[in-house]
Amino acid sequence: MSDKALSIAPRLLRTLAIGVAATIVLIVLTAGGRVGVLADLAHALHGRLHAPRLDLLAVAPPQIQIHVVAVSVALCVGVALMLGVKGRPLHRALGWTWVAAMATAAISSLFIHRAHPGAFSFLHLFAGWTLIALPVGVAAARTHRVRLHQRTMTGLFVGGLLIAGVFAFLPGRLMWRVVFG
Repeated sequence: MSDKALSIAPRLLRTLAIGVAATIVLIVLTAGGRVGVLADLAHALHGRLHAPRLDLLAVAPPQIQIHVVAVSVALCVGVALMLGVKGRPLHRALGWTWVAAMATAAISSLFIHRAHPGAFSFLHLFAGWTLIALPVGVAAARTHRVRLHQRTMTGLFVGGLLIAGVFAFLPGRLMWRVVFG
């Protein structure tokens, strides 16, 4: 491994650890006072792994299909960006792809109201945050403010993809049924 890759690994691990810790805190806080929600989640997972039920996505409304595709692209490209060499033409091209996927995911999520029909839920705050932070991160990159760009885009990756993604896989939600149901 190169020295550059070795210096990235601790930052990536720290970022992922913060994301996991924040996710656990959010799950506990939104559990309606049920401290055992993590135990319930582990119990619900037991013996339920199977091939994804893509038929459920095939009959989902278009905004959900668009959202799932955009999030999937953003997650794959985001991992490549986090692990790859920064500042090169490939990073720039993948970065624009990631920005487009994140914007598509955020905008499409505004049209998803399954948890609270006709109203926004707290998950929609992630969409608002994404739509504000994406231009900030892009502007920081274009003006060579590397640290601001790095913090903004890493925050979007952890918050907008990892933490928000965990909530998509809670029991009873569509992605739970696709993967575990």
